[in-house]
Amino acid sequence: MAKIDWQELLGWSDDQLDELRFSGFSFLRQGHYDKAITFFKALCILAPKSTYDLQTLGALYLQTGTAPIALTFLERALTLEPTHEPTLLNKVKALFMNNQTKEALALAHQLENSADLTIKNDALALISTHT
Repeated sequence: MAKIDWQELLGWSDDQLDELRFSGFSFLRQGHYDKAITFFKALCILAPKSTYDLQTLGALYLQTGTAPIALTFLERALTLEPTHEPTLLNKVKALFMNNQTKEALALAHQLENSADLTIKNDALALISTHT
């Protein structure tokens, strides 16, 4: 079964997708996560190779406490950008929420060596909380 290129089929430009992203991000910033999820789910269909949209949707599901769904989108994002540390950190959080402690700790230990102090400190905090 061939995949449909929805952006091409609809004749939408990247500017139109950016408008959807802006709207979704506006809802995210206001704490309206369910509305933001709707926008980013649509964006993941329209632009399935957008790591930003996948990362953001995964983070939104994480924020709403839906770890299994968060992991699905975070994994998809990581297949496109495997070393993106904020996404890896969100994966650690989702794994802990999903009671996958061993895998979460292993990944957190990798992130404790990050050059980004925010990532490093968050990883260290997660490790100390779960050991």
